[in-house]
Amino acid sequence: MNTHAPLSSVLTDVNTANGLPNAHYIDPAIFDEEKRSVLFANWSGIGFGKDIPEAGDAKPVDFLGMPILLVRDRNGDIGVFQNTCRHRGMILVDKPQKIRGAIRCPYHSWCYGLDGALRTTPHVGGPGHNTHEDVNMDDLGLLRIRSYVWRDVIFVNVDGQAADFEEVHGELLERWSEFEQPVHHGGAVSSFKLEVATNWKLAVENYCESYHLPWVHPGLNSYSRLEDHYNIEKRGHYSGQGTLVYRQLKDDNGLSFPDFEGLGSQWDEGAEYIALYPNVLLGVQRDHAFAIVLEPKECGRTTEHIELYYAQSVEETPDLADLREANAKLWKTVFEEDIFVVEGMQKGRHGELFDGGRFSPAMDGPTHNFHHWVASQIEKGRSA
Repeated sequence: MNTHAPLSSVLTDVNTANGLPNAHYIDPAIFDEEKRSVLFANWSGIGFGKDIPEAGDAKPVDFLGMPILLVRDRNGDIGVFQNTCRHRGMILVDKPQKIRGAIRCPYHSWCYGLDGALRTTPHVGGPGHNTHEDVNMDDLGLLRIRSYVWRDVIFVNVDGQAADFEEVHGELLERWSEFEQPVHHGGAVSSFKLEVATNWKLAVENYCESYHLPWVHPGLNSYSRLEDHYNIEKRGHYSGQGTLVYRQLKDDNGLSFPDFEGLGSQWDEGAEYIALYPNVLLGVQRDHAFAIVLEPKECGRTTEHIELYYAQSVEETPDLADLREANAKLWKTVFEEDIFVVEGMQKGRHGELFDGGRFSPAMDGPTHNFHHWVASQIEKGRSA
C-alpha cells in the first residue's frame, strides 16, 4: 500500500484546500495506483462506437497496458472483452478488422463468437478430436468487461465493482436529457487526436474551468467573456463550465448546422462543457457536440482522442461539408491552445517545493471538485 502522499489537505473545502501532491503527476508508483483505484475502479472511456459501425467490426484497444477488444455483434450491440485467448493467453486481434466468421486465435485456432462464447477448439483432445471431457467450453468464453455506451463513448468498469453507469451518472443524464437523441459523427474531418506531454489529470483540470479563457483563448474570449460563463459542480461525479453566449457557426451563404430537436430556450445561446470523471470530456451545443477520451499513456504523456458529432448525418447534409471542416479547425485550434498550459503545469510539477497549489474559491470550484474526487477514490482504494 502506498501511503507517502497524504491527501487530507485535498479532501477539504475549496477555500482552504491544496491541490493533489506532485507525486500524483510524476511518480510511476502513484500512476499505477491511480490506474487501479481511479481508472479501473470507475467508468472510464476507452473508445467510440463510430469506430466499429457495422456488425463484425472489431477494434483492439490498449488501456493502461490491458488488452481490450471492442466488438459490434450481429444485433448491432457493442461488446467489450479482454483481448486474450482463454487457452494460452495469446492476443486475439492485433489491428482493427472485420470479423467474417469467428474471432480466431492465431496460435492454436481456438475460435470465439462475436458474443465471446467459445465455439471451436481444434484438436484439443488430440489429433482429429475437437473436444475433451475436461475442457468445458461453456466456461471458457472471452472475459467480458462491463461496458456502457453513452453519446457514442464506450465506457468500461474494469474491476466490475462500480455501481451501474445510470446510477453513477444519473444526474448528468437527467441534466442533458434533452440531448438524449441520436448523434451522427461528422466523418474523417471531425476526428483528430493530440499527443500531449502531460499527465491526464491536468487535461481534465484545465478543461473544466473557464478561469484561463482570457489569456489562453483570446479568440474565443473575444465574444465569450469570462463573465459569460458559470461553474458546474456535482461532488463525486462531474464538473465543468457553461456559457450563456454560444454563437452558431455559419458559412458564407448563411447556412448553419441543423439543431438537435426539441431543445429548450436555454440552449439558444447556451452550451455546457463537462468533465465526466474520470477521463471523458463532453460538450453540448444546440447544433453539434463533441466527446474527448483522454488516454493515459504514462505519468507525463496523454493522448487526447477528439470526435465531433451532429444532429444530422454527413449523408443527409452534403452541403455542409465545408462548414464541418471549418468547425473542426476551430475546435482543433482551441484544444491546441491548451497544450502549452497543460505541458507547462506538468513541468511545474517537478518543482519539489510545490505544495499542490491553492484554488480560487470563486473560479476554481470545478477543478477542486475533480481533485477531491480523485483523492477520495485513492483513499477508498487504500482502505480496501
